Amino acid sequence: MLDGWELIIIGAVAIVIIMWGPSKIPEFAKAIGRAKGEFSKAQKEFTDAATAESTSTAAVSTVTVPKPVATIKTKDEMLLETAQRLGVPTDGKTREQISEEISMKVKSLSAA
Repeated sequence: MLDGWELIIIGAVAIVIIMWGPSKIPEFAKAIGRAKGEFSKAQKEFTDAATAESTSTAAVSTVTVPKPVATIKTKDEMLLETAQRLGVPTDGKTREQISEEISMKVKSLSAA
């Protein structure tokens, strides 16, 4: 015996034949074929674009971009520059000692 889905498909085909007549079925089949072709084309383009994006991302991740030397300062350079501007002596001191003295100088300037 026929299952539920088979009966639904047969019923849909019968309704199409009754509504549009047998001469419209080839046009309907062509339209479905074109729609399927467009869908397959769009799916292939999407897959190709995703593949190209993943390969370009992989290529970009292996390339290192050099940093402009003149515009980027290291943390130590910024710390020393701040200490010099505040008049904190830096000779023979560790980074932590300089940071503490800068903090104390800033607190004393803000309290005054």
